[in-house]
Amino acid sequence: MRHILFTAAVLATATAGAALADPVGITPDRASVTVATDAGPVEIARIQDNAHEVTGEWARTSRPCPNFCIQPMTPPEGVTTLGELELIAALEDPAVIVVDSRVRADYLGGTIPGAIHIPYTEAADRLDLLGCQVDFDGFACDAPNRVVLFCNGPWCGQSPTAIRRMIEAGFPADHIGYYRGGMQVWRMLGLSVLIPQN
Repeated sequence: MRHILFTAAVLATATAGAALADPVGITPDRASVTVATDAGPVEIARIQDNAHEVTGEWARTSRPCPNFCIQPMTPPEGVTTLGELELIAALEDPAVIVVDSRVRADYLGGTIPGAIHIPYTEAADRLDLLGCQVDFDGFACDAPNRVVLFCNGPWCGQSPTAIRRMIEAGFPADHIGYYRGGMQVWRMLGLSVLIPQN
């Protein structure tokens, strides 16, 4: 019996070791992508440890509602909700601005490479960073950039709030994307996280 248990343990260990060697791609034909950031190019890839698990703050699933209530799939009408592959495509497109709309403390804890930081409380006042022109009444958004906003995850209301305020300030909803998965799903998938320097 001991020999059988020992053999089973050796096989389990060998199998676990082999599993750690399996490559973790973004898609079957893409291992990584490189995006532009203020600090230079950054590679986005998934963590290659097949045994990796999300731990700490990002592993928490049950936050009290309110404030941490599950957000709708699409905030206001006209906004496009994106998944990870669409977000990566947006990060690779120089015509799209990806916005981390979280509060500064969350942003400093790690962000998606290539995103700029505009806290949700400032989004409606910073439309000039998104292709709108300052005018006497606020902003003229005749030809704004396409933008994608994200925050902490499906239970975070920061980016939906920013999106609603931007639309109220004149930014066209059809130029806005919403990455609902946010940092929680990004981290859960083991994708690269950039720690800002300031």
